[in-house]
Amino acid sequence: MLSPKSLVSGFVLLSSLSAFAPFAAAQSPAAAPFVTHSIKDNVSYVEGGGGNSGVIVGKKGVIVIDAKTTPAGGKELIGDIAKLTPEPVTTVILTHSDGDHVNGLAAFPMGISIVAQQNDKKEQDAALAAGGRGAPPADHPPNKLISKNDDRLKVDGVTIELLHWAPAHTSGDLVVFLPKQKIVFTGDIITSRQEPLIHLEKNGSTAGWVETAKGIIALDADVFIPGHGDPMTKADVQKKLSDAEAKLAKTKDLIAQGKSLEEVKTAVGDPAPVAGRPGFASFAEVIYREQTKK
Repeated sequence: MLSPKSLVSGFVLLSSLSAFAPFAAAQSPAAAPFVTHSIKDNVSYVEGGGGNSGVIVGKKGVIVIDAKTTPAGGKELIGDIAKLTPEPVTTVILTHSDGDHVNGLAAFPMGISIVAQQNDKKEQDAALAAGGRGAPPADHPPNKLISKNDDRLKVDGVTIELLHWAPAHTSGDLVVFLPKQKIVFTGDIITSRQEPLIHLEKNGSTAGWVETAKGIIALDADVFIPGHGDPMTKADVQKKLSDAEAKLAKTKDLIAQGKSLEEVKTAVGDPAPVAGRPGFASFAEVIYREQTKK
């Protein structure tokens, strides 16, 4: 059986270091350059510098899915796109509001189309109002908003379906489906993590995650690009759903028995915290908090 990454062709482009690299090197160790992987039919994804970014080359312009973590990362991404095509970036689609997918927008041209789910826009507005770390660029707000599964777009000759079933990773998730190429960009609904990451502070939901994962699996696709990590098959996504449903059922049963959060986490074998991601509740803890309202 082919490995997930064998679904992607062997073509790899190594990007050059961004123009900010000398300054960054003086402050901290230089980050690894981004890597661009061609999938098929003028569709690629770029890893590094935050979440995976999709790149779709249309007839006269480029559609980007997610924009990296920082302005420097956004600039590097634009430079890597220029190695694929001379066509300009005309559209950015955001899969959700997390900074590692949004904040690189500050480096993108003004006046481009920025597409997001309507709750994503609300989350970005709230982050800007609160100020401080993680606020998205104020001068690049989403300007085309999606509600539910009602948008099949034709952007520069490319057919794109934008899908939102329910709050899952956040309240404003957007799944990007290319029906002709049979490729899905899942955002952080699906990642290389062992189990789902739900942002309760952004009104994410375990039940919504299950509904959304089922919707993703039902799509006529054979390549699934997660928010972080290597490409996956439909079987990979199905296993993540099956594992999550099993943990959801077991956790609910333990809660019904009156078990404490720590007892629940021990019983379900909660994974160790992920390095560099402190403060995120585990899937079992999110279920516990939803069920007990604690």
